[in-house]
Amino acid sequence: MKAGIFKIGFPTEIIQEGGVKVLVPKLKAFVKLPSEYAPSKAPVFYNPVMELNRDIAVLALQAYQRTLNREISVCEPLAGCGLRSIRFAREVKGVKTVVVNDINVKAFQLANYNVHMNELSERVVVKNEDANFLLGGYGAPRKRFDAIDMDPFGPPVPYLDSAIRAIRNGGLLILTATDMAPLCGVHPKACIRKYGGKPLRTEYCHELAVRLLAGSLAMTAAKHDMGINIVFSHSADHYIRIYSTLSYGAKKADENIKNMGYIIHCMKCSHREPIKGLSPVKLPRKCSECNSKIDFAGPLWLGKIFEENFCLLIEEEVKKRAYKNGKKIRKILSLIRNEVDAPVTYYVLDKICDELALPVPPLKSFIGVLRKKGFKAFPTHFNPTGVRTDASATFAKELLRTVVASREQQVLNKFKSKMEGTR
Repeated sequence: MKAGIFKIGFPTEIIQEGGVKVLVPKLKAFVKLPSEYAPSKAPVFYNPVMELNRDIAVLALQAYQRTLNREISVCEPLAGCGLRSIRFAREVKGVKTVVVNDINVKAFQLANYNVHMNELSERVVVKNEDANFLLGGYGAPRKRFDAIDMDPFGPPVPYLDSAIRAIRNGGLLILTATDMAPLCGVHPKACIRKYGGKPLRTEYCHELAVRLLAGSLAMTAAKHDMGINIVFSHSADHYIRIYSTLSYGAKKADENIKNMGYIIHCMKCSHREPIKGLSPVKLPRKCSECNSKIDFAGPLWLGKIFEENFCLLIEEEVKKRAYKNGKKIRKILSLIRNEVDAPVTYYVLDKICDELALPVPPLKSFIGVLRKKGFKAFPTHFNPTGVRTDASATFAKELLRTVVASREQQVLNKFKSKMEGTR
């Protein structure tokens, strides 16, 4: 079918992504002002910016399938035009069935068309139901899914209970959160209400967002006597994403709860510190470094948010595929694999240097000096000038002053040598 007016009555066009071609809303037709967010204006949700998200989802699902080494069933309860699910069925080896769903009738019709256009009707079922109602129908033994990808426009928490009930023992639950304003502390009451944890407006708020979402998942799973294991997570401009396997057992749920806790933070000197435990827990009121008032984030997940072996499997998969985002994905994976065992939270050089009125040195230089001093130091995918380290905030700032002074002296020496050479 050529690009044009789709039979349900709105402008469409055919796009190619990964290994499939699908019909999607022609977003330009629904924007009147440059400031308008086109995907939310279209009759069916489709966001081309999320191609990286979908690429990684395909790679991660293939990595997960490889760990099971058998055919798997997949569900996308909030599918829009069905692009993600169609890519799962086409690009992931070992996918036996995919259930695609959207409550929007036009989305259902468009997804159904796309499934037929890609000749996947034998393996992909398209439904038009409420997401929670759909998942509730798969909550019984032998009906549950191996993997569920929940990618809503906003928070995924309204669907957690039903998704957890519909996942098999050892199954993979993938969650996206796009409500970054609450998670990053702009609207703290909304975050507490939705995720059950207090956020903070800090330079590492995107990591806090991942940990708040993971904490909400852990506590919801615990209600069902299930434990979680975060195998992968990542952050982009306007969303966070976690990949977690879930396992049955009250003991596993109890162990998860031990990974819940708080992160205390001093807004004056940037000292931060994780404190495990839900209750009873006594949070310090004063900063141990500068004696200023302490703020906190949590309760949230303090366990691992990446698993090295899973990252390696994803890296192996991306090498096999010619994605246009391949280079960017490999860079993200490389950074994440190196920060698997790194300390919780990170410093951002831009912020510290701005505070100290210093020029920003190369990240590698600062990391190298930290390591020479005996500290752990790693870059992070959360921020291009971020560094994870076990050095204190006070020491990190002093060391940064030294690094900048040393670089300035090196530049001055080079200039002097050059001037002497011209005499």
